[in-house]
Amino acid sequence: MKISTKGTYAIQVMLDLAIHNTGENINVKKIAERQDISEKYLEQIIAVLNKAGFVKSIRGAQGGYRLAKSPDSYTVGDILRITEGPLEPVSPADSPLSVWTKLKDAIDGVVDNVTLQDLVDEETSRLGGDYII
Repeated sequence: MKISTKGTYAIQVMLDLAIHNTGENINVKKIAERQDISEKYLEQIIAVLNKAGFVKSIRGAQGGYRLAKSPDSYTVGDILRITEGPLEPVSPADSPLSVWTKLKDAIDGVVDNVTLQDLVDEETSRLGGDYII
């Protein structure tokens, strides 16, 4: 199992929205510039996050995006499953070996126990309060 750029960028976008959460909407262009992601690709990722209810979108001149809930309400696993689908190393139908079940459980144990707030805290601590990815 490999996490695609879509999953990686979705986490970056959610982290960007969490760190720059001032109560105002953040437009796609600003996120794209800060994260060095193409606007078109970012719009596709945001659409998935919006459809899942992870972000709220506001149209118009003061429009943009913001998190729908607080950062501690999202786990890395939630974000990855929305963008990547199931986080299984192999399909259970392809191999019933218990090693694959154990590996899936280990992956879930990590990604489901790291919240977006944990990532925010890690980044602000690592960078001394100044955030840049």
